[in-house]
Amino acid sequence: MQAFTQHQGLVVPLDRANVDTDAIIPKQFLKSILRTGFGPNLFDEWRYLDRGEPGQDPASRRLNPDFVLNQRRYAGASILLARANFGCGSSREHAPWAIQQFGIRAVIAPSFADIFFNNCFKNGLLPVVLPSPVIDGLFAAVLSTPGYELTVDLERQLVATPDGNQHAFDVEPFRKHCLLHGLDEIGLTLEHAAEIEAFQTRRHSEKPWLKKELTQ
Repeated sequence: MQAFTQHQGLVVPLDRANVDTDAIIPKQFLKSILRTGFGPNLFDEWRYLDRGEPGQDPASRRLNPDFVLNQRRYAGASILLARANFGCGSSREHAPWAIQQFGIRAVIAPSFADIFFNNCFKNGLLPVVLPSPVIDGLFAAVLSTPGYELTVDLERQLVATPDGNQHAFDVEPFRKHCLLHGLDEIGLTLEHAAEIEAFQTRRHSEKPWLKKELTQ
């Protein structure tokens, strides 16, 4: 999993509340058994004027010029500014996969759906909760300032604006540790690889018949 320490990037504003996971990545794209390739279909029904299907070349489709992610001023954005209850709906882990694979490193909103919030941390995507008045101010700044960037500092738990304002956010210590060090659940397990190997060696020595049964 990609570690997150500090990130400075262009902000794209998605001015919609209650964005659900089916809007983030529609159900027809969930058939793949791989964890890659979802970025081109992020917000698919909003980004394109025609319905997409798995395996279809995005270049063959018609972009919706009115959708914010398609506007030239937000090309290359890596921080998504959103409204309340972002990520509601189904529990699909594909939603944070699609956001991250599009190039977004952090999502800033006044609130998130719980399962989506948890899935973000498991996949290296940082969800940042800031008060609604702060979010309102950031939306106004982004819309009035082309090229508006923010700096998200996980270690200091701060979001810094270009004019020097800093907004603190909370993050649970264990989740912070995992993101700072790029540790998903597999990575956490592998930190104890030596202990696991020692246990297996000891168990095989004490109960050799178990190893024989496993190989039959």
